[in-house]
Formats: sequence, C-alpha cells, structure tokens
Amino acid sequence: MIGIAVVGYGYWGPNLVRNISEAAGAHLVSVCDLNLERLGAVKSRYPAITVTDNFEEVLRDPRVDAIAIATPVSTHFKLAMQAMMAGKHVFVEKPMAATAEEASRMVDEAARRRLVLAVDHTFVHTGAVRKMRELVESGLGDMYYYDSVRVNLGLFQHDVSVIWDLAVHDLSILDHVLQEKPVAVSATGMSHVLGEPENIAYLTLFFESKLIAHIHVNWLAPVKVRRTLIGGSNKMIVYDDLEPSEKIKVYDKGITMCPNSQSYGEKVHQMLVGYRSGDMWAPKLDMTEALKRELDQFVECVEQNLRPITDGLAGLRVVRILEAASRSLAQRGRIVELEEARRIA
Repeated sequence: MIGIAVVGYGYWGPNLVRNISEAAGAHLVSVCDLNLERLGAVKSRYPAITVTDNFEEVLRDPRVDAIAIATPVSTHFKLAMQAMMAGKHVFVEKPMAATAEEASRMVDEAARRRLVLAVDHTFVHTGAVRKMRELVESGLGDMYYYDSVRVNLGLFQHDVSVIWDLAVHDLSILDHVLQEKPVAVSATGMSHVLGEPENIAYLTLFFESKLIAHIHVNWLAPVKVRRTLIGGSNKMIVYDDLEPSEKIKVYDKGITMCPNSQSYGEKVHQMLVGYRSGDMWAPKLDMTEALKRELDQFVECVEQNLRPITDGLAGLRVVRILEAASRSLAQRGRIVELEEARRIA
C-alpha cells in the first residue's frame, strides 16, 4: 500500500484527495495546506487522515511514500526537490515548474535517486486523447495540422499567463498524440487587465515536416469552447471535450492530388485538387475519470518502478515550449527555435 500526502488543497487539491482516497493500492496519509480553514474542511470530510500546515512534518512522516503537489507553479520546484531529497516519489500539477532549468533539475534529481516523477497532464489520460493517439498512429495518414480553441470567461490567474494555464493542456496533448516534436514556436497575445499577465494568446508551432499546430487560448470569451481539429491525408478528427458523449468524431474527408498532363497540348504536369467526402463515425471511448486513471498508473509505477506516460521528461518538453512561447510573446511573435530555447535553458 503506497502512502500518499497531498500538498495544496485549493482548486485542484480536492480532486486529488478524492481520487487518492479511492485508489486501489494507495492510502491517503495526510493533507498539507497553509490555510487552516481549508484544513478544517478536509478533516470534516476525511476524519481519519492527518492535516497539517507544516510541510516539514510531511517530509518526516515515514508513512508517506509519495507526495502529490497542487500548489502555485512558482512553488513546484522547491517543494518537489525537497520531497525527492527526502526520498519521496512526486506527482506534480501542471506545468511542472516555472522554468525549463528548474524542470530539468527535477528530472535529474528523480533519475539520480531512482524515484518516480509524474506530471499531472490530465488530458493525456482521457479516453478521447488516448483514442486520438491510436487514430493518429493507425489511420490518419500524413499529418497536416492540429488546430485548437480553448477559451472561457476566467479563471484569471495572477501568477501566470493564459499560455501557462490553458495552452499547457494542448501542448501536453500534442506531445502525447503526435509522433513528431515541434522545432519552433511563435506566440502573440495581450493583457486587458492592468498589471496582470496576458489573458488572450495565439500560439503557432512549427515542425520539420509540413505539419503545423495552432492553439488559441483566452480567459475573456463569452462562452466556453474546447474544440480541436486534427487533419491528416486520410482522415480528420474533431475533438470536442464539452460533448457529453461523442467527444471524438472521425471524418473520412480530405483531398487528393490528381496529375493532369493535358494542358493545351503541353507536356506540363499540373496538380489538380480533388475532394473526397466519406462517412463520419464516432468511436466508443473509455469514460473512466482521467485523474483516477492517472493516479492509478502513478501508484503502479511507484510499486513496480515503472516510468509514467507523463513523466518528468514529458513535463520538461512542455515547459520548454511554454518558456519559448513566453519569449516570443514578449517580442510580438518572433519565431523562437526550440533548440535555441534549450541552449538558453
């Protein structure tokens, strides 16, 4: 039985506590938070667990094998490093760190101590995203584009921009679903609240092939939209996370390039575009809660010394893109090569 402590009981912490308390093979040992009122709410709902506002107590507790961190991004590095130096496995909320340098040091520390470091890229564990990966690997053909809109009214964050809050989801999905990694990024955006980070942004990711990815994120939209289009040479996908049932729809649509050599008698081959329109189908998806699946896998990895799907390296790749996108954003969309970002980091 793996003993787990949760640090941070704000927005996401209650979801972690609920799932860990119900996970097979795991035992929720304690919850740590600086807010005593929150701790009172935990104790009233889970009277058998320990609550504390002292992180050092969690580190010293021999019952704790792993620590789940759900605190502001700026605190992830310090808390995770302290946990690993105390011999604890770590499950950390996204994004895993505030800089690529911090993320890289976390990865190195976990490897040196042979500890499991997992990053909470929750969407990767949804039935919809797992199905998209399967489709991309087996039936979409050459990849053309990934186009996503992730907007809503709020929640405004004071410590990070909308890129670090919302675009991180799509970057983790891209990292998992696509077989190719981006080589450069361009980002533009704007803040409409004085003194606060950008609340609207547009990211474009470039690849070695003709694949292109575009991500639109916005905290200032009148409606909530979570829609992604993935285009391939054989089939195309529409992924709408707000759909209650048919979240994934696969379209047998596309184009064909037809050679035409009859151009006024000249032996010049021109390429004409033909359109293909076939059936649409909605595959059956596993509707297990993503966080439950993710935490079950984390427990299994701790028990068997395995590597999680969303391990520290996956988290590092996402943070590198976020950091490069922030640099581009500050320079009004200048393309930042990710190799350049790695050298700076």
